[in-house]
Amino acid sequence: MGTQELYKEKSNEELLKLYKETGSLEIKQEIVMRYIYLVKSIALQMRDIYLSFVQVDDIINEGVIAIMSAIDKFDIEKNVKFETYISKRIKGMIIDLARKQDWVPRSTRKNTRDIEDAVTTLYNKLGYYPSVQEVTEYLDISTEKYHDTMRKAALFNILSLDMVLAEAQGNEIGVRLTHGDSQEQPEDKFLKKELAEVLAAGINKLKENEQLVVSLYYIDELNMRQIADVLQVSEPRVSQIHANAIKKLRRHMEKFNEERERKDVSGVL
Repeated sequence: MGTQELYKEKSNEELLKLYKETGSLEIKQEIVMRYIYLVKSIALQMRDIYLSFVQVDDIINEGVIAIMSAIDKFDIEKNVKFETYISKRIKGMIIDLARKQDWVPRSTRKNTRDIEDAVTTLYNKLGYYPSVQEVTEYLDISTEKYHDTMRKAALFNILSLDMVLAEAQGNEIGVRLTHGDSQEQPEDKFLKKELAEVLAAGINKLKENEQLVVSLYYIDELNMRQIADVLQVSEPRVSQIHANAIKKLRRHMEKFNEERERKDVSGVL
């Protein structure tokens, strides 16, 4: 039986362990091949973030490099799945690229503002939050364009919050599982716990409907239309509630970052 065939009979976990023992390049290549599907999946899921400045194939190539680096840094002794570890690193790589780019196209910004202005105008005129159909008819746009714009706007708000959280973690996206692992460094473990508590406090400060939308969207993973059905309100109203909640959480975390930076500066002085 050839070496490659022997590798194919082993599980991912067994290959990772064998690589740590031998440092074999062939084993490393086999591991990378097994996880390319994950790179492609994440690249497609997050394509709205980067398509304005880089192609999908480029992201996949960068993702492969990220996996190769992750294989060397991953600590198999930790009770964490390798899939989870590399998923965070790949997403982090994409977010880092977005941090350096003005990734939201001007057209998306304009379309979002147009929809927000239309909702406000119609609300003042009608006395209730308009339906998607009323908004699209007012703007003379298709339903598809409306949903595409709102999806991108929601992604922008989520990413901007992710960036603030990354800044609070010292610009490290995801969990570090090298020898400098947060499980082993008390200060990192404390920071993660502190961030979770600060974010939870921010969520508790939200209005009841904002907390509910955040819960339904991120925990129950319902889309805006499904949440609108649950709350018995229009979809534009759900989008507005979601956007307001994320903006408040972002401001809450930015305030935490600013206060921590002041403490760090005063501690140095």
